[in-house]
Amino acid sequence: MSNPFENLECLTLENPKAGASDACVIWLHGLGASCNDFANLLPELALSAGAKIRFIFPQAPTMPVTVNGGYEMPAWYDLLSLDVDRKFNEEHLRQASAAISEIVAQQVAQGIASERILIAGFSQGGAVAYDVALNSNHKLAGLMALSTYFATSATCTFAEANKHLPISIQHGLQDEVVVPELAKRAQELLRGRGYSVESHRYPMAHEVCFEQIQGISDFINRCLPAL
Repeated sequence: MSNPFENLECLTLENPKAGASDACVIWLHGLGASCNDFANLLPELALSAGAKIRFIFPQAPTMPVTVNGGYEMPAWYDLLSLDVDRKFNEEHLRQASAAISEIVAQQVAQGIASERILIAGFSQGGAVAYDVALNSNHKLAGLMALSTYFATSATCTFAEANKHLPISIQHGLQDEVVVPELAKRAQELLRGRGYSVESHRYPMAHEVCFEQIQGISDFINRCLPAL
């Protein structure tokens, strides 16, 4: 069976006025969405003056999604159930994680230090982001988990390189798609393993709100300060 995650298309944005980028955010969208979703948020971010950050927004491949009646849509993996202990196609998630890890390696090869690469993801994209960051042997700048869950917590290697990885878990109090309980589970598991986890809750559903944009900006600025 062919790997649908080979040669992922990516939208790459950087500030040509700032000079050569010295940091990178790799940001994964959610189920049924596109690489443009969070790219459209960039003008709203309050990034540090002088920041030279490259933003990479990979596009998930289109595949049938079981919980949506087999309808084809952009997805990082097939989702088989929507209950709290949701079932999913782990092979797809692993393939997606490997593809994003390859993007990390490409950025390092292009001269961006791994310690200046932050992984972010929303919903399904966040589940992949957890897997990428916590299995990576590249020491990373941070992990931003937005309205998501740690799908592969039972099989994660928790690589030594990222034992001190800054992690920001951000979730909506009214989220009925990925219930807040799943964010709490990830938070407790990671803190129990000694990770530095900050947790933020917002008065929103499965989305991004205005108040949260400042929190996103603050985390990026702390993890990727201007040099």
